[in-house]
Amino acid sequence: MNAPFYFLPFYNMNVDDQQLATRLGLGSLVPFVFLSLACWVVHPGWLGYFIKAQLFYGIAILSFLGGLHWGVALLLKERPAGEIRRALVWGVIPSILAWCSMIDVGFGFLVQIVGFVIAYQVDKRFYVHYALPDWFLTLRLQLTRTIVAALGITFLAANLRG
Repeated sequence: MNAPFYFLPFYNMNVDDQQLATRLGLGSLVPFVFLSLACWVVHPGWLGYFIKAQLFYGIAILSFLGGLHWGVALLLKERPAGEIRRALVWGVIPSILAWCSMIDVGFGFLVQIVGFVIAYQVDKRFYVHYALPDWFLTLRLQLTRTIVAALGITFLAANLRG
């Protein structure tokens, strides 16, 4: 535990680390769920603010998912160079997708939903090479499902209430 990145290598994570990661991951869903529900109950004059807040939070989280790959690629020097390059290249794609979601609100929700689904599918392939524990991918699936549902609910509110 002398290194500043005491949580590496990932396969040495203990139960407390898993619980913390799970709690933090679930906590990150609070804005998604709150904003999607709020879009159905706020005064229509406020709806636009909540819709934009949902998009902006999605931008932050989708970018974060790409950043994870940069962090892992830079810390795991023992991987083949091709793997590291693929992780670094993929690491910027979610940020670019997130940025593209700002073009238009309706288009933005579609881009983010597709982006989160693609990010999970890529993570399934890459995380095997990163030697991450199985529970992490299970957590990612649960988080992705909730995020996609929240974005879809917000999109519906934007179109039915807006």
